[in-house]
Amino acid sequence: MIKLVWLIPLLPLIGFIIIGLFGKKLSKGIVGTIGSGVILGSFIISLGIFFELKGGVQKEYTIELFNWISAGKLSIPFSFLIDPLSSLFLLIITGIGFLIHLYSTGYMSHDEGFSRFFAYLNLFIFFMLLLVMGSNYLIMFVGWEGVGLCSYLLIGFWFKNTAYNNAAKKAFVMNRVGDLGFLLGIILIFVTFGSIGYNDVFEQAKNMASGNPTITAITLLLFIGAMGKSAQLPLYTWLPDAMAGPTPVSALIHAATMVTAGIYMIARSNILYTLSPTAMSVVAIIGICTALFAATIGLAQNDIKKVLAYSTVSQLGYMFLALGVGAYTGAVFHVMTHAFFKALLFLGAGSVIHAMSGEQDIRKMGGLGKYIPVTHITFLIGTLAIAGCFPLSGFFSKDEILAHAFEHNKLLWFLGVLGAAMTTFYMFRLYFLTFKNKFRGTHEQEHHLHESPKSMTIPLMILAVLSVVGGLVGIPAVLGGTHFLEEFLSPVFEASSFRLVHHLSHETEYILMGVATVVMIGSIYYAYTTYVKKATLPDAEGEDLKPAHKLIYNKYWVDEIYEKLITKPLNFIADAFHRMVDNQIVDGLVNGVGTAVNWMSGTIRFAQTGNIGFYIFVMVISIVLILFTQLF
Repeated sequence: MIKLVWLIPLLPLIGFIIIGLFGKKLSKGIVGTIGSGVILGSFIISLGIFFELKGGVQKEYTIELFNWISAGKLSIPFSFLIDPLSSLFLLIITGIGFLIHLYSTGYMSHDEGFSRFFAYLNLFIFFMLLLVMGSNYLIMFVGWEGVGLCSYLLIGFWFKNTAYNNAAKKAFVMNRVGDLGFLLGIILIFVTFGSIGYNDVFEQAKNMASGNPTITAITLLLFIGAMGKSAQLPLYTWLPDAMAGPTPVSALIHAATMVTAGIYMIARSNILYTLSPTAMSVVAIIGICTALFAATIGLAQNDIKKVLAYSTVSQLGYMFLALGVGAYTGAVFHVMTHAFFKALLFLGAGSVIHAMSGEQDIRKMGGLGKYIPVTHITFLIGTLAIAGCFPLSGFFSKDEILAHAFEHNKLLWFLGVLGAAMTTFYMFRLYFLTFKNKFRGTHEQEHHLHESPKSMTIPLMILAVLSVVGGLVGIPAVLGGTHFLEEFLSPVFEASSFRLVHHLSHETEYILMGVATVVMIGSIYYAYTTYVKKATLPDAEGEDLKPAHKLIYNKYWVDEIYEKLITKPLNFIADAFHRMVDNQIVDGLVNGVGTAVNWMSGTIRFAQTGNIGFYIFVMVISIVLILFTQLF
């Protein structure tokens, strides 16, 4: 199977080309089959590679396709690195990606841009696969920029809506801010190590001292890129606005692919971060701050997709917390489980919106459980998984992160538990307001309530099963299991594991699990009491109009602050340059040249009298002057 690795990114690219060129001439059924089929093909090959790595002696393969760039000392082959980390991400991207493609065949069936949508999805998957398969930072950067481009196209898919176009531009521009840091980090890597290939860089880095200032500079620059792509403070505001795209896009961007790119990049560069305690601390602090900040905003949102969007930002914060405390396996584990339950929740939200004829406000829902039972049960499973309910997948990955945080810093653990409590509360708030009590929509909406077609419910059921059993690959020893994922990924994190030793007694781990479970149950009970027993309905301006509610309902006015402090000053400067530099100097210079030419030609033309004798006279004088010049 390793020999077929080049087909994994090639199949989605072929799908993009076929659908992009001939999509309008093909039926929607054929477009959907091609678009989904190429991703399924990539998934099957990825599965074969996964089992080959799992059962084989060799755990790493470098497949060089051709020599890409050669300039002086810089030599960059176009090659792929296949190891446990990349193979796991290949499974997540192609597996969840296929389910989202399948779901889209039903969800987008009535959209006039059906073929364009599938072309964009295939291109998105192609670039994401490049990102995780590349054997050097430049190929990763190509994939990194490619998913940024595709996210712009997908978020602004319904481009006739100005607000959606603005959301797409916001995502594109904010990602470019982070990408500049990433690019500078790559340049510094080349200057320092003379190469940007992973194996060359990491082998040299192993011999460097911990706390090396150059390594710290590299890791912080790379982290700036991760902050933009994975929506960490302060570059997070694009992600909630990305809800402007169709719901399958939200699931693709928020669950399995684009936003996890930053996690993959740091996990891949683990030895560099391990050698920089300063960078690790920055990653952990930014991560926990983002987790708490986004969780508080999620408490008061009433748009079903916005709640899930802020939930994603918060969960990404947890993953960076894990990376910051050296729990690299825990971070990747949470990427995997999060892909299952967050894709399930987003696609479930899409099914709810489909049933509600486009309505997204949870205050206008209620009692949907009896109308859309499959969506209801699968959504409940996703909600329990993200809350960390035993024995669902979220329990094991969240517990691993919190255990490492406790060992590293007790305050980080406490803040992590606080964030988990808020996550549980706002997710069950969302669930209760959507599926319990009486229906609060219009009679017309109630009349049209119906379960989604099988093309949408089958992916929900598959993801629900994965959300239940996905955590079994990481059962800790304290519960009598063997952490298969840790063993599988150990070759990737081997260099870091020698420097990061983790020890917690079983008694401590039991206590930590117990505390997290009690906090989860308490949050569920509080949400149940508030929104089911008391049937409290969120107010339009923030519940009860309390200042704290108003603050988080308005998302701390961060977008407004950015508008006043950054956007408006930049627009003012740009306008001033336009008026003074562009209009006065540049246009003045160009127009001045044209005016001068006109004046000169208008003046000189008077010498053209039409008198042949005058022309002969001028010619003779000219010859005399030329001869005179040559002689003297």
